[in-house]
Amino acid sequence: MSKAERAEHRLDIVKWFAVVTIVAAGIYANSYYIAVEALYRAMAGVLIASVALAVALQTEKGAAVWDLAKEARIEVRKVVWPTPQETSQTTLIVVVAVLFVALILWALDSTLSWGVQGLLG
Repeated sequence: MSKAERAEHRLDIVKWFAVVTIVAAGIYANSYYIAVEALYRAMAGVLIASVALAVALQTEKGAAVWDLAKEARIEVRKVVWPTPQETSQTTLIVVVAVLFVALILWALDSTLSWGVQGLLG
């Protein structure tokens, strides 16, 4: 590990400590200012969460997560979604299959139950 990488790693640790501190301060402030209207506390919570997220995205792991989210969004755009007719037909097939398996399991359970009762008297 080079000197620059160690410095960057230390800086990331400081940034993560700042994120934890910001979140902890927000939680404390929310409980301390319980008398303040909930809307104002919610707006402050969103602001604090945004600041914590902005700091977290400046770290190496945060940047990697952001890149992953962008790539996932691109992949979701490539998905070919089924038509409503295909969705209905697939749902019907699944319901019929579940009912069929349920009947088989019910019959097997009833047969085994009848057999055990016959053996035990």
